[in-house]
Amino acid sequence: MDRIATPRTGTPRLALDRVAMPRRTFLIGAVSAGLLTACGGDGESESTLPDVEPESDTDGRPVAPEFAGDSSELAAGTFTIVQRFPSAVLVPGEVRLPHSLVQAADFVNDGPLTLGAQVVDVDGNPIGERLTATRLDITPSAYYVWRPTVDEPGIYALVVDGGPEEGASFQVFEPSQVPIPLVGDVLEGFETPTVDDPAGVEPVCTREPICPFHEVTLAEALASGRHVAYMVGTPAFCQTGTCAPALESLIGIEPEFADDFVFVHAEVFTDLTAAEIAPAVTAVGMNFEPALFITDASGVIVDRLDAVWGADELRERLSLARG
Repeated sequence: MDRIATPRTGTPRLALDRVAMPRRTFLIGAVSAGLLTACGGDGESESTLPDVEPESDTDGRPVAPEFAGDSSELAAGTFTIVQRFPSAVLVPGEVRLPHSLVQAADFVNDGPLTLGAQVVDVDGNPIGERLTATRLDITPSAYYVWRPTVDEPGIYALVVDGGPEEGASFQVFEPSQVPIPLVGDVLEGFETPTVDDPAGVEPVCTREPICPFHEVTLAEALASGRHVAYMVGTPAFCQTGTCAPALESLIGIEPEFADDFVFVHAEVFTDLTAAEIAPAVTAVGMNFEPALFITDASGVIVDRLDAVWGADELRERLSLARG
């Protein structure tokens, strides 16, 4: 598979625009402990396209403490945690680790309101303080987000209270190895398709009816002097998994932030055949979807949400970005 350099860092990345790639290979699924969750609306499992899979090394990791939930009858050791983020996008600093719970091959939507966890290294040594996440309810599955600070690249595990004792492994990469724009980078302007100028993308938005975020281009939004919330995702092919719920969450909270933010949405494919990747994707070096870039008024990325989010998390992160 060809690799080309990104405009941002010169780091090699997958040349998605040069590869015939069916949508089921491109769309993000949730992966952990060998489980896949559907992203499309037809009941078939989607697959991920990871650049690097985290290694598995559970020797010496501590046994998870007793289940610390406060509103669930789940017994310790009866559920699995499912990764809800792409594998090769984390860099040192605060990392976002969204996971869902699975029991007997079904998502758990009535899990504890809060859930504790600890990050450990490959030798089982705790990294940082214990963490607590609040259950976030979205369709089709509730999720929890832990945000530990990890200072060094390497292989780690998130050991969740009551979950598998080996935890869920994840890898933190050197920033130069991650092609997608990072927090602290300037989000480069791009002439994303609009209603007035589809720029070869048809339809300009696969949501029905079209979402309200195609009135201005990303370049125009960044030049507005306001904060920007820029989503890349294809809701037509992702009705029940992540993309459609993520876009609906954006639409739902937009009135609360319209005075301070410009919202922009760009599709992943150039048409409904899903045969060709849209330029908006390659412009930011993505090989998964969806992603949401949140910038300050000067265009610097202050936050990025990958793969899954709901209105509650959006409201929190946009409020923090707004200050």
